Amino acid sequence: MTNPRWTTAVFDLDGTLADTIHLIVESYQHAFRTVLGREEDPTVIRSWIGRPLINAFRDHSPEHADELYATYLQWNADNTERLIRGYDGVREVLGDLRAAGVRVGVATSKRRESAQQAMDILGLSEHVEDLVAMEDTERHKPDPTPILLCLERLGRGSNDAVYVGDAVVDVLAGKAAGVDTLAVTWGAGTTEALYGVRPTVVAQDAAGLREALLG
Repeated sequence: MTNPRWTTAVFDLDGTLADTIHLIVESYQHAFRTVLGREEDPTVIRSWIGRPLINAFRDHSPEHADELYATYLQWNADNTERLIRGYDGVREVLGDLRAAGVRVGVATSKRRESAQQAMDILGLSEHVEDLVAMEDTERHKPDPTPILLCLERLGRGSNDAVYVGDAVVDVLAGKAAGVDTLAVTWGAGTTEALYGVRPTVVAQDAAGLREALLG
């Protein structure tokens, strides 16, 4: 018997529903090696996850940003199916949410084509009612706009909704949107940093996620 805590759950994608951390880091490193002839500290790269790619490249290397972006996208698309992984039990949680009548959406800074590819490979698409991707908004996390747009498309308001993510920007965006926040510790963010921004609840694994969402 389930007793959903919220009637609407909006999820981040990378590091939350899809284990793309290794894929993302390797895509960045390939771009840096190809264009700049060197690699970047993986810890620094992980701190960028959750932001739009082009913004990270513009901050890092403004004069090479477009070339880095194009190189990243091509390598990422070519290697997604090989390197992407799911998190044990997370897809089943999405199915349980839908079965319990919870509205489920995804709000990500990932490009729509890449996000849809990842969701299709992992069997998530059937459980997600709406996808807000990078192209859908001018503002991105930690701005609340993507979350608010997803709620609008689902026909729901901020009351009785939760945003689930693995990064500090996810928690900050959820708070700015006026929804509760659920931080998961299996993605790009460090546990210490996530607790530091005071999410509503923290889940350590899929069982904890299910308990937090469905009771």
